[in-house]
Amino acid sequence: MENSLCLNLSRVKKSNLIINKLHIFTHGFALLALIYYRTNFLFQIIKIEDKNTPLLPLALVFFSELILSFVWLLNQAFQWNPISRKVFPERLPVNDKLPSIDVFICTTNPIKEPSVDVMNTLISAMALDYPADKLHVYLSDDGGSSVTFQAVKEAWKFLKWWIPFCRKYEVKTRCPVAYFSADESKDDNEKFSSTEFIAEKKKIEEKYEEFKRKLLKIIENTSSFASRDHDPLIQVIKDGNSGVDSDETEMPLLVYVSREKRPFHPHHFKAGALNVLLRVSGLISNSPYILVLDCDMYCNDPTSARQAMCFFLDSKISPKLGFVQFPQKFHNISENDIYDSQLRSVWPKLESMDGLRGSILAGTGFYIKREALYGTSNIQEDVDLVQLQKSFGPSNEFIKSLILNYKPNALKDEDFSGLLLKEIKILASSSYDNNTKWGKEVGFRYFSVLEDYFTGFNLHCNGWISVYLDPARPCFLGSATTNLNEILVQYTRWVAGLVEVAFSRFSPLIYGPLRMSTLQSMCYAEFAYEFLIFLPIYCLAIVPQLCLLHGIHLYPKVRFEALFVATRKRLLGF
Repeated sequence: MENSLCLNLSRVKKSNLIINKLHIFTHGFALLALIYYRTNFLFQIIKIEDKNTPLLPLALVFFSELILSFVWLLNQAFQWNPISRKVFPERLPVNDKLPSIDVFICTTNPIKEPSVDVMNTLISAMALDYPADKLHVYLSDDGGSSVTFQAVKEAWKFLKWWIPFCRKYEVKTRCPVAYFSADESKDDNEKFSSTEFIAEKKKIEEKYEEFKRKLLKIIENTSSFASRDHDPLIQVIKDGNSGVDSDETEMPLLVYVSREKRPFHPHHFKAGALNVLLRVSGLISNSPYILVLDCDMYCNDPTSARQAMCFFLDSKISPKLGFVQFPQKFHNISENDIYDSQLRSVWPKLESMDGLRGSILAGTGFYIKREALYGTSNIQEDVDLVQLQKSFGPSNEFIKSLILNYKPNALKDEDFSGLLLKEIKILASSSYDNNTKWGKEVGFRYFSVLEDYFTGFNLHCNGWISVYLDPARPCFLGSATTNLNEILVQYTRWVAGLVEVAFSRFSPLIYGPLRMSTLQSMCYAEFAYEFLIFLPIYCLAIVPQLCLLHGIHLYPKVRFEALFVATRKRLLGF
């Protein structure tokens, strides 16, 4: 889409660039000198067969230093081309010309993931500042829980009150639990001090409290909360008796999706759930762009979709732009974040990767192009149907949605029945992926339990680029894990997923350089191999101390007298 005004700007941070490269070369020279010293010293010991100097401690320390140098070298790719970005959403085309967006939200268990928090995320997504007829929200309930299904229905009733209120008063914080906290509501509506606003706000707050009471009652009356053995259920949420005239309230489409799950049948975790949403939405709305959210990551800025469109609608970068990644930020971080729950070491890396054809995919808070996930574009009507079925599965209706310029049905509630409903349930079945390219070359990838990292890696290998945008107001806020047990489980999953990739044929150091830039491959490799630092940490925490106790020198001896003479000569100009 052409636009006479620039929708976004990117700027190279020149001062950072100079400092970074100067540091890289200086530090790199020091490491080379250290490696030369270690290598030369070890060869001398081996050559003269010096039995007084033990070889093992020196070899272990040298091995540790090599690993740390290797990880450091990979890390320097992040510093190579730092850039910053700015967007101008006010320059976007009018609403009628904006593309449609599908929002995917995944949840599993209403006990581990409280329904109130999940519904707040859903409500904030439904209330995004985007044309209602171009916004479609899909909630994936992997546990097939009746609690979640009933909660979605209650959320829909509350939304009939919430969305008109947000639109009328231009509310910035559209997550109810955040808005009704004292600080948030004051900031949002400082200019609205009329008695009408105050009365309406109080009424909406009462509706929200009533909504929460209904959720608690649903939970109390439910005995089974999640199942690993259930049929697929897809339901477009209908208008209920909300007390609001539905004809005057234009609402985004809301669809509840619970895919089929069977014991002993691989379900591929979150990647499997997202691929089901990808197929189901292809028959219902088929939007060209998708927002993926974790159930505890609510929309803090309703303009995030418009900010992302500043890149997707830029004709210069749009053809190769696969996704726009926003950082994950959290609202429950204490001052003493002893476990680094906010991942302070990760987000600067993603921002630095932005200058190298884009950051990695971070699992939530990203807008992605549907075409990039399908792995192909410009599918014509004369393409061999059998070949398409081998890639995308046996559903002819879904394959029709892939054809170039295909227009989605924009289904209404009364049309969501019959043969099409049966077809959608087939797409949500547990066996649909069998003998297809889903999870391999199509959709979110299954190879690693860290599906976001591996999917982003594959997209970059296939020639797509990405953008990292960190606006002043966080677009998404989530709940960070602050309990040690939960953090250990989470980190174990992340490391396991990275190790799966690091020691496979998809290793970024082998698979990456042939398909993407070397620097970007180094960035992906740094994430994959960073776990190796546990070896030098243990080694350097034990070996030097033992050597010190036994009088073994691991570092060159420096005579104080010689150092004093050399320093004096330098000062006197000799």
